Amino acid sequence: FEAVVDLPVFTSGRIMADGVIEGLRHYGVVPPEEGTSMPPAPLSRAEMDPSLRMLFEADALQGLDRADLDLVALGFEKALEALRRNVTPIGYSACSLADNEVTGTDENYRSVWARDGSITVVSTIELTDPDLRAAARATLGTLFDHLSPNGQIPSNVRLDDLRPDYSGVGGICSIDSGLWAIIAFYHYIQKTGDLHFLERYASQLQRAMNWLSAHDSNNDGLLEIPEAGDWTDLFGRSYNVLYDEVLWYRANVCYGRLLEFRKDFDRAADYLRWSQHIRGEILANFWPSTQSRPEERGVAAFADQQFSLGDAQFLIAQVSPFGFSWRCDVLGNVLAFLTNLLDIERAKTAFKFMWGVGVNEPWPVANLYPAVSAGDPEWKPYYAVNLLNLPHHYHNGGIWPFIGGMWVRFIYRLGLGDIAARELVRLAQLNRLGRFEPWEFNEWVHGTTGRPMGKRYQAWSAAAYIRACLEMHLANPDGD
Repeated sequence: FEAVVDLPVFTSGRIMADGVIEGLRHYGVVPPEEGTSMPPAPLSRAEMDPSLRMLFEADALQGLDRADLDLVALGFEKALEALRRNVTPIGYSACSLADNEVTGTDENYRSVWARDGSITVVSTIELTDPDLRAAARATLGTLFDHLSPNGQIPSNVRLDDLRPDYSGVGGICSIDSGLWAIIAFYHYIQKTGDLHFLERYASQLQRAMNWLSAHDSNNDGLLEIPEAGDWTDLFGRSYNVLYDEVLWYRANVCYGRLLEFRKDFDRAADYLRWSQHIRGEILANFWPSTQSRPEERGVAAFADQQFSLGDAQFLIAQVSPFGFSWRCDVLGNVLAFLTNLLDIERAKTAFKFMWGVGVNEPWPVANLYPAVSAGDPEWKPYYAVNLLNLPHHYHNGGIWPFIGGMWVRFIYRLGLGDIAARELVRLAQLNRLGRFEPWEFNEWVHGTTGRPMGKRYQAWSAAAYIRACLEMHLANPDGD
């Protein structure tokens, strides 16, 4: 990171050898490709890692037929329609306001949400449609215009009266709102080159990073998260939480890159250097191993716990001075690879585990494995509030299409193009489900029945599907 901090580095959007070739074309070393860009060729069965090859039936490694391609293409069109149902004058809503009844505690859905809106911005930033670019800009402006005096991004801003809400369930602060907003701001600037917008919010961005940094109260590189302080706002994780730490790593990278845009190279290098320290701490603490890794310094107090777990097959969900959660946070592990925190060998190990236990069944993909049941040490009585976090519900092992979109990209970046394409078709089938009509892009579905349970026309469900299609080159952002 530091070596290239003030150099015009090109970042490829493709994987493996295709990424190298794209870089060579960018710099004019080889001629540009002719015609429409095609998806990179997937690994053949013979080329595939033998430990991965055994996971799949032969028919899973076949290309898509015309019916599959038509379904994916139709899903892309329907996703754009669903996305546009969430465009408001102040940014993206979380779900379509015209298609969902919101009463009681659901009234906060009538808001621009920081995490939902930011994930939607990141996932759709390749789209150049003026209305969607305007919605992305408005989303970021709304969030940073309502930054608290001490630097906290609101969890949401109400559409009706522009009232910001800085807390979640029980009045607990929302940590990942600021993390996602920083990440989304970088993606917007990186794609649009809108440096005036960056300068307008430069001081707010720094204040937001300062507020987040203050949650690393012992200066070890990891944030201390209050219980229910992130997107799993009715779920009992706290202290060092994998999902938040992965976002913290990525936020430091993104903020460093934003400082590069402002030509503040010394401070950019500081943040990029710190991001690598954070990465080392995450790998040391969340990937238990019986083997010492000198390059990854962990907290000594966790050593006995690491040995009690043996050698991990995935990044565990939570670590604290008092214990740990050994469960597999699917979103946290997928994000760790998509943000380049997790190396490919460990990503393969995590994938083999997640595929083997069926986190993508009946649909891609459950957010947690295994679900927490009553009587388990991790069970909390409040999981029954609003019947949301019963086993296989909501954050407790529910299936989330927005994570499904990231899951497809995770598999694709492992070089498993055919498998990713098959999972994309299944994701299209999932998004086609509806409680009232087809193609509702539901918020979440039950983890065992596979039936829709959440809000209709959820912005990030549609956006994640769009991003997966674009990354696999199975759709054109310009509609060609």
